[in-house]
Amino acid sequence: MSAANNVPVSEILRNKSQFEEDEPKKKSREDWRKAKELEEARKAGTAPAAVDEEGKDINPHIPQYISSAPWYFGAKGPTLKHQRPQPEKEKQFSKLDEWYKRGVDTSNIAVKYRKGSCENCGAMTHKKKDCMERPRKVGAKFTGAKIAPDEFMQPVLAMDYDGKRDRWSGYEPSEHKAIIEEYQKIEEAKRQLRALRVVSSLHLPEEIDKEDEDKYVDEVDMPGTKVDSKQRITVRNLRIREDTAKYLRNLDPNSAYYDPKTRSMRDNPHANSALECVDYAGENFVRFSGDTQKHSVAQLFAWEAYEKGVDVHLLAEPTKLEMLQKEYDKKKDQFKSQVQESILQQYGGEQHLQAPPKSLLLAQTEDYVEYSRYGKIIKGQEKQVIRSKYEEDIYLNNHTSVWGSYWHNGHWGFKCCHSFIKNSYCTGEAGKAVSSEIPGPSMRTSTDIPHREENEDSSSSDSSDTSSEELNPRPLVFMGQKNIKYERFIGPPTDALAQEDRNQKEADRLLAMNERKRPYNSMFEVKKPTDEEIEAYYMKKRREEDPMAQFMK
Repeated sequence: MSAANNVPVSEILRNKSQFEEDEPKKKSREDWRKAKELEEARKAGTAPAAVDEEGKDINPHIPQYISSAPWYFGAKGPTLKHQRPQPEKEKQFSKLDEWYKRGVDTSNIAVKYRKGSCENCGAMTHKKKDCMERPRKVGAKFTGAKIAPDEFMQPVLAMDYDGKRDRWSGYEPSEHKAIIEEYQKIEEAKRQLRALRVVSSLHLPEEIDKEDEDKYVDEVDMPGTKVDSKQRITVRNLRIREDTAKYLRNLDPNSAYYDPKTRSMRDNPHANSALECVDYAGENFVRFSGDTQKHSVAQLFAWEAYEKGVDVHLLAEPTKLEMLQKEYDKKKDQFKSQVQESILQQYGGEQHLQAPPKSLLLAQTEDYVEYSRYGKIIKGQEKQVIRSKYEEDIYLNNHTSVWGSYWHNGHWGFKCCHSFIKNSYCTGEAGKAVSSEIPGPSMRTSTDIPHREENEDSSSSDSSDTSSEELNPRPLVFMGQKNIKYERFIGPPTDALAQEDRNQKEADRLLAMNERKRPYNSMFEVKKPTDEEIEAYYMKKRREEDPMAQFMK
């Protein structure tokens, strides 16, 4: 500070021009605009990215507060070096070959006691309270004999994150040689013992030891298995690689579907072949055979028993469930037999039940069953079609078709009467005739809008209501079944539809504009839309989720 304060004023004025030249010039508005255009071009990919001092490209999408270097860093161009660890501040960690030394230093052993060393053993690297040797009756400080060698001075290691968690740090490969030599001696002894047993078995074949049956287990490795001769265990891999993959059974793309995630093929890849002619018939063949059917029956019985109030579970109490199921089946058979005996005692006809079946009497049957040479059924027993839990083929309100069987102008209805009201009664052919005359599918009940009465004389009212109908068209009324009145809804006026078209075109024009040039809506007047505007919006609205939307113009 004293040297800076002693600088004369003349020297400061003389160097003023030099200081002004070193200062960076301020950017003009044109320079800022060019820099902004270059930045946008780099982000769009039309201009090459900036390059740092090492020749690496700088990502143009990096925020400015990260890419711009501070003023004190002294950067002369685009760089990201200020975001990386600085070499002068980076901590130096220990290398892989650096580790604590083991044992004691036997190269230089003292022959007499040294001042400041351990009073018990005479080593210089520790004190008496830290000595690990047996306490001597007379310490080395007084005897001066059997001075213990000094320990190594351990280095101070600076371990990084990975070095602290390294399992093999400080490992000596030379220590593993002793383990290898031990196992080699054991294998050599086993080989000699095996040779002696083979020689003895050649001379005395009738006295072969039973343990020789597994003497080749160590040498033979089955494909896909791993045998441990000590524990006698076999570890099976997921799949033997010699087996043919399921997706290679039939290369036809229209054959059974193969799921690569679960490695499963449910259906038979050879659907047109007999089961005994193929070695793989799909996983459903195994799932619907054997104990799987028994398991499904037991699970169904457990659910039904739980609904009746019996606390039983298939996995928690399998024995209890099996006993309950056996007892239930036994009582069920007894009840059936008792009912059958009571009916036969009351009405008779027991002799007809003892007759052989008609298929044996007439030697023919209408059930077609095809068997293979091994007695398995090839055709004739089709899988049961799984029905839905919901009620099917039930028609309400005298309809002969379901709701959704008819579609017109973006609306669903009944095919039998072309009605677009879900809970309406069927009007039959009369409803079809009226709906064909009405251009729009929007229909409402007569309770929503006033309508003409049925007994009103149309001839007398034609002349009087002509002018009013032209200005205010009234809905048309027709009589259907079940005394339900329907009417045609004329819809919103053409002014509302035209205004909705203009609004949609204006919205498309604003969306196509650049968002920076788009006008503001601060002076826009917000008001509640009228009923005509709401109905015009719904009529012009396009629903992309409608499967028939692509057929509408």
